[in-house]
Amino acid sequence: MLELKGIKKDYPAGGGVVHALKGIDLEFRASEFVSILGPSGCGKTTMLNIIGGLDRYTAGDLVINGRHTDNFKDRDWDTYRNHSVGFVFQSYNLIPHQSVLQNVELALTLSGVSKKERRKRAREALIRVGLEEQINKRPGEMSGGQMQRVAIARALVNNPDIILADEPTGALDTETSVQVMDILKEISRDHLVVMVTHNPDLAERYSTRIIRMLDGVITSDSSPLSDEERKLELKAGNEKAAREKNLKKPSMSFGMSFGLSLKNLFTKKGRTALTSFAGSIGIIGIALIYAVSQGMTTYINTVQEDTLSSYPITLESQHMDMSSLLTTFMGTAESAEKHELDAVYQKTMVYNLINSLNSAEAQENDLRSFKEHLENTLKDEESELANAVNGVQYTYDMDLQVYTQSSDGTIIRSDSSALMQDMLIEYFGMDLTGMMSMSETYGMPMSSGMSISTWQQLLSSKNGDPVSPLLHKQYDLIYGSWPNDYNEIVLVVDENNEVDDMSLYALGLKTKQEIDDLSYAALNKEEMNTDHRSWSYEEICNMKFRVVLGSDCYTEDKSTGTFTDLRETQTGLKYLYDNGIELRVTGIIRPSEDAVSSMLTGAIGYTYMLTEYVIEHAKESVAVERQMSDDSIDIFTGLPFKENTGKMTDEEKVEAFKSYIASLNMKGKAEAYIAIMSIPSDEDLQKAVAGAMMGKTRADMEAVVAQVIAAQTGMGEDEIAGYLAPMADEEISET
Repeated sequence: MLELKGIKKDYPAGGGVVHALKGIDLEFRASEFVSILGPSGCGKTTMLNIIGGLDRYTAGDLVINGRHTDNFKDRDWDTYRNHSVGFVFQSYNLIPHQSVLQNVELALTLSGVSKKERRKRAREALIRVGLEEQINKRPGEMSGGQMQRVAIARALVNNPDIILADEPTGALDTETSVQVMDILKEISRDHLVVMVTHNPDLAERYSTRIIRMLDGVITSDSSPLSDEERKLELKAGNEKAAREKNLKKPSMSFGMSFGLSLKNLFTKKGRTALTSFAGSIGIIGIALIYAVSQGMTTYINTVQEDTLSSYPITLESQHMDMSSLLTTFMGTAESAEKHELDAVYQKTMVYNLINSLNSAEAQENDLRSFKEHLENTLKDEESELANAVNGVQYTYDMDLQVYTQSSDGTIIRSDSSALMQDMLIEYFGMDLTGMMSMSETYGMPMSSGMSISTWQQLLSSKNGDPVSPLLHKQYDLIYGSWPNDYNEIVLVVDENNEVDDMSLYALGLKTKQEIDDLSYAALNKEEMNTDHRSWSYEEICNMKFRVVLGSDCYTEDKSTGTFTDLRETQTGLKYLYDNGIELRVTGIIRPSEDAVSSMLTGAIGYTYMLTEYVIEHAKESVAVERQMSDDSIDIFTGLPFKENTGKMTDEEKVEAFKSYIASLNMKGKAEAYIAIMSIPSDEDLQKAVAGAMMGKTRADMEAVVAQVIAAQTGMGEDEIAGYLAPMADEEISET
C-alpha cells in the first residue's frame, strides 16, 4: 500500500521559495489506474517524482507497505526504484545503440539476474506489449508508438508494484495513444498505474480513479479509499513487506559495466575517436608540463647538490669575525676633531689599521658538543637536517704521512704540496710555509687554487658507509671496486682519464729527474716535447703505498732521553717505509658525464676508516706516551715548553739551560748556541750588548761571538768561525 502523508515540496527560486506541493494526503490501492489531471505547474510531475523516489520531499512522509521513508538512505531509494517502481517517460529514454531486447534486458542487470533469466523475462515483457517480432531492432528503426511500448516493457520486466507514466501519449498520435493506453489499462489489473496527463478524455475513458490538482493541492479525488479498503490494503502491504524484507541491493558487476561501456565506445566510433584524440592531447599536454616541471626541479636540485658538494658547509676549531675586521678596515681613517674648512688637516688611519690587526683574535668553537648534537639529529629521520644532509666528514689536524717508491727506486713522500714546496724553494727561492702558517693561525684556510693535495678523504654517508651515494652519482667506477676498508684507496682521473704530471710524480710514476727536466726547460724557455705515456689499469692497481704513523717517525736516544726524527736519513726513511701500513689501489674512478660538478680535488681517495686507524694506533707510540706523561718538557729538545718557562725564575732557567747543554756533544752544543743566539733576549740585555758592540766591525763582532761560544762549549774559535761565516751582517749584529 502506498501512502502520502502531508507531503510538501519547496524549491528555492531567486531570493524566495516556490511551494510546489502544499501538504498532499493520498492513499493508493495495490491495483488501480490513477490519472492525475491539472494545469501545467500545479505539481503533478513533482508528486510523481516523489512517488518514484526520483525527488525528495521537504516535509511529510511517504509510506510504502507500512514502511516510513523519512530515514531512507540513497541505497534504500535505489532498492525501492529497482524492485518496486517502473517508469514510462514521454521521451522514451531508450539507448540508441542497444537492440530492443537489450534495452529491456538492461533493467534487470542491476538486480543480479543471470544472463539466461534476463533474456527470458525481457522476451516475455516484449511479447506482452506486442513487440515479439521487433526484439532485434534498434530504437532508431521503430515508430514512436513502438518505442513507447518498449519503454512500457522495460518498466514491466522487473515486475514492479507501481508503474509511473509521465505523459506517455504526449508525443503520439491518436491511434497510437489508444494502443498505449490499452496496454496500461491491461497492466493496471494487477499493478498500480499512476499516470500524469493533460488529456481529460483519455483519463475519463481508461482510468479507474481521477485526481485533480491546482497550485500544489488536491482539489478532487473521484475514488478515495474507504476505511475498510484501507485496512485490507494495509494488511496486504504489511504481508508483502515481510516477504520482501531482504531484497537484494542494486549492483552491477564489473564485467557487465565494462562490457556495456566497451560496446558503447565501439558503437560510436567517430565520437569515441574524437574524444580519445582530444583527451589524449589534454593528457599528453598535462603529462608534458608535469614532466618538464619535475625534470627542471630535479635538474636544479642536482645542480645545487653537485655544486654545493664542492663548497660544503665547513666548521673549524677556530674562526675569526672577518666581517667586523673588514668593516674596521673600510672605516680606518677618522677625523680627530671638528675644524673649519680653511686648510688641509690630518685624520688618523695607521693607528686604527694596526690596532685592528693586532686586536683580531681567533675564537674557539666547541666542536665536541656540536658533533654530539649533529649525530643525535641525524639519527632522527624525520628532522629537516637529516633529510638535507648527504654526508658528514670529520677531519683532524693530522699530517697523513704516505710514501711510495718512484720508478727510479727513490722513496718519496706522496704529497704534491710538499713536493711543490720543495720545487718553489729550489727554483725560485719561494717559501710559502709562513703564508700557510699565518692562514692556519687566523683561521683563514688558503684557497683551493693554492692548495695542491694528492690525498683526499672520501665523503662517507650519514649512515656510516665508507662512500657516500653522492660520490657514486658524481663518479663512474671504470675499473676495480670502491674502497671498503682502511687500507683500500681509489685513483681519481679526469674526464679524459688523465692525471697531471705533478700528481704522477707524487704517486711515484714519474722520477725527479723528469720533473727537473721539465722545470729547467720552462725556466730557460725551451720547447719541451711532451712524453705521452700511459699506464694500464692493472699497473695502477699493482702500485704500493705505505702510511707511516707520525708518532713512529721518532726514536729515543737512551743517553739523553730525547727523540730524533728517523726521516732525516735515507736509512731511517727506508726503515719507516718497510714497516709502514700498506695501502692498495682497489679501483679507478672518473667524473660522470651527467655530473655538473665533482667534489674530489685530489688524485687518491681514501676512507674515513684510515683516519680512524691512524688516530687509534698513534696512542700506542712510545713518543706519544712519553709526551703525554709530562706535558711541560719538549721530548725533542729536553727543554720546557715556552708557555711553561714563564713560571720559572731566572736561576731555574739558567740551570735548566746548563743541564740541557751538558747533555749535548760538541757539535750539538755549537749548533744550539748559534740557534739560541738568534733568539732575542730580554730588553735590558739587548740594550747592553748593543751598546758594547756599537761601532764594531764584522770581524770584531765575529770574534766576540766566537769567544762567548768557545768559553761555554770548549770548542776552538776557528771551528766556531766556520759556523758564523754564512750569517749575514744583520744576524751577527743582532747576535
